[in-house]
Amino acid sequence: MTTTDWPFGTDADRDDPLTKLRIPVVTSFNPEWKYIAAYIDVDTGPYSWGSKERPTDAEAAMLASYIDEYIHYFLGDRERQRMLKRPLDVEGRVVTRVFIKYGAADWGYRVVTWQYGPLFVPGPPGSESRQTVGPLSLEQAMDRDHDIYPKRWLDWKAAQPEVFPT
Repeated sequence: MTTTDWPFGTDADRDDPLTKLRIPVVTSFNPEWKYIAAYIDVDTGPYSWGSKERPTDAEAAMLASYIDEYIHYFLGDRERQRMLKRPLDVEGRVVTRVFIKYGAADWGYRVVTWQYGPLFVPGPPGSESRQTVGPLSLEQAMDRDHDIYPKRWLDWKAAQPEVFPT
């Protein structure tokens, strides 16, 4: 890809296999671009407290579906067509969620606007937040992130049984 094909610079890894699924693999827990959601790869940054274990195919499908749910709910066809001109989904009004994998069935997430409190919920193994919020699967972390509008998210998951089996 040329620079014009990849406007994200080093903010996201253009060669990561998840990029083909339109899942940004970011190098910072505060990425510069307003991605709908992203996965932070601990191998690309200084964050040794994450797992070197990659998302499974099922987890990658969940991350892609999470992004699609936002697009479906908040954006129209025109905005979706505009987004498809770039290799990753970015939207100026979005508050990016960054997901991190700590281990098998052990995920956390961060809302980039958070300025106080834990960096990720739950925090990494051994952190204080593990006392109140134990290990979460990726789906549980996504559910927790949607606790303000749970019906919308639960309806989306129910309509995606191949991604979110019951």
